[in-house]
Amino acid sequence: MQLNDRKIRILEAIINDYIQTAEPIGSRTIAKRYGLGISSATIRNEMSDLEEMGLIIQPHASAGRVPSDKGYRLYVDKLMQQKEFTENEVDVLQSHVINNIDHIDYLMQETARVIAALTNYTTVVTAPVSNELQIKQIQLIPVDEKSVALVIIDNVNEIKNSMLKLEKPIRFDVISEMSVVLNNVLKDTAVNEVDVDKLNDVAERFANNKDFFVAVIKSIIEKTGTGQRSHIYTSGVKNILAFPEFSNLDKARAIFQTLEEKDELVALLKQTGDNNIQILIGSENDMTQMKDCSIVKANYFLKNSAVGSIGIIGPTRMDYRQSISVLKGIVRSISDMIDFIDNT
Repeated sequence: MQLNDRKIRILEAIINDYIQTAEPIGSRTIAKRYGLGISSATIRNEMSDLEEMGLIIQPHASAGRVPSDKGYRLYVDKLMQQKEFTENEVDVLQSHVINNIDHIDYLMQETARVIAALTNYTTVVTAPVSNELQIKQIQLIPVDEKSVALVIIDNVNEIKNSMLKLEKPIRFDVISEMSVVLNNVLKDTAVNEVDVDKLNDVAERFANNKDFFVAVIKSIIEKTGTGQRSHIYTSGVKNILAFPEFSNLDKARAIFQTLEEKDELVALLKQTGDNNIQILIGSENDMTQMKDCSIVKANYFLKNSAVGSIGIIGPTRMDYRQSISVLKGIVRSISDMIDFIDNT
C-alpha cells in the first residue's frame, strides 16, 4: 500500500494533534481543524489504510486514532521539520554554560535543570568520562591536626575531593611539599594513566610520613579512576506525573525506579553509531519499563571525543522538534566551552 501525500498529511495531523491534546483524534476533527479539502468519509478511509500500515492505532473501539511507535518513527525520520532555536533559548543556554563552566559538576546539574525547565520533560546528564581528561591541579589542604583535604581539579574544571585522616600530626610545610611533588608528577597526566609505580617511588621521599602519602596516592587513584566518574544528574523527574499516560501509578513507579538506578541510566544514555542525536521511541527501547517513553539523547564532546551524554525522557507523544532543538543547542554550547577552557 502506497503512502501518498494525502495519507502523510492525515498522519501529520493525527500526530500534531495528539502531541498537544493526548486525546485520540477522529476523522471529523481532522476535517474541521486541518482544512485538508476532503470529506470525513475520505479521511476515515485513509485512516483505515494508515492503521493497516501500522502507523496509527485505535485504542478503543469507539475512539479515534493515535500514532503508533512506527508512526512516530516515520514522522521523526521523514516528515518532521527542524525547529529553529529561539533567541531567548540561545541566551538562556549560553548564559547558563558561561556562568557555571568553572564548576563542571554544578554545570551538569544545572544543565539537567535548565533542559527540564525548557522542555517540561525529564532530563538525565552524565558527567565527563574520557581518555582526554587530565589532572590539572592537586592540592593538600590541612583542615586540623587530624585531617587533610585532598582536592583534584581536571582540565574541564571538575573538582574531586576527599577527607583524609592523619594517624599523627604532620607539619604544614611537609604537606605543602607533598602537594608540590604530586603536581610535578601528575600535572597534565590523563586520569586513566596515573603511574602508580612512579608515585610509590616518590613516596620514599616522605619516609617519615609514608603511610599518609600512600593513603593520598590511593585516594587519587580512586577519585580519578573511570569507574568512579559515571556521575548522573537528573531533573524534572516529577514532570512525568503531569502526563495522562502516566496517571497509572504502576507505570509511573516503574519509570521512577529506573531513574533511580545509576547503571540503568548509564545504559539508557549509551550511544551507538555516529555522533548525531539519537531517538528511541517506545518499544524501540530495550527496557520494558520505559516502553511508554521516548528518549532523545546526544553526546557532548572534548576534542571530538565524546565525554558525556544528555538525554531527554518524555511520553512517546513528546514534542520531538522542541526536544531536539534544545538538545542540539546545549550540546553545542557545552562542547564549545569545554574545548575553550581545555585550551586556556
